Amino acid sequence: MENQKINVQGSEISILNFHNEDYISLTDLARFKERINTDDIIKNWLRNRNTIELLGFWELIHNSNFKSVEFDGFRKQAGLNSFTMTPKKWIESTNSIGIISKSGRYGGTFAHRDIAFEFASWMSIEFKLYFIKEFQRLKEDENSRLKLDWNLQRTLAKINYHIHTDAIKENLIPPELTRHQINFVYTSEADLPNVALFGKTAQEWRNENPDNNGNIRDYATLEQLVVLSNMESINAVLIHQQINSRERLIQLNNIAISQMKSLIDNKSLRKLK
Repeated sequence: MENQKINVQGSEISILNFHNEDYISLTDLARFKERINTDDIIKNWLRNRNTIELLGFWELIHNSNFKSVEFDGFRKQAGLNSFTMTPKKWIESTNSIGIISKSGRYGGTFAHRDIAFEFASWMSIEFKLYFIKEFQRLKEDENSRLKLDWNLQRTLAKINYHIHTDAIKENLIPPELTRHQINFVYTSEADLPNVALFGKTAQEWRNENPDNNGNIRDYATLEQLVVLSNMESINAVLIHQQINSRERLIQLNNIAISQMKSLIDNKSLRKLK
């Protein structure tokens, strides 16, 4: 479960992602009508015959485990002076999925957005329109972020494909490691990719750059970060194959050389900058 919030005419409304569906806090919506006694407002709404029919027909469409016999019983009683209904009673009696209760500090009664829109309409048509407008804005922002993430992943996938199909260039980008560097025992596995690509450990970089904040990777180019990510995955495979650190360092250095040269002229990557 994951919470988001929107602000509607001064009221903060929680939105819960539950099984990839949006569930909206009826408790928060009810505060628009009255800051306290929100449970009573929800109960009054649930006593309404139209509400019971809305809830029941929604469940019949979306919930194969819905107890329709119990729904028919409530439907006949709804609207009578003696009829009472609570979210808990509705959920437990009918096996509802359209309304859920969440405990804890940020809990309350939540309803699927189809149902929540009707609850907002019952309280105030004007409030419902503002509520829908803010909800749509939230969804548009989410879609924009998803589209951006998808485009980034798609571009990186093209880059990785280019890396694996491109021939090794004549001019090498990272320097070939010296015999001393290859024979040196590195105590940290995290330093193997650093040495293979940058020719130095993280500590050596810090010693050379005492005035810089962060670490060696904070100052890496986008190309270097892509190669580092690839090398970390490859290193994990080599470890699984029980290849010693010396041989892994040589292989990682060769990979860093070929991949960096492939990336340096890649047009797709330049568009990301």
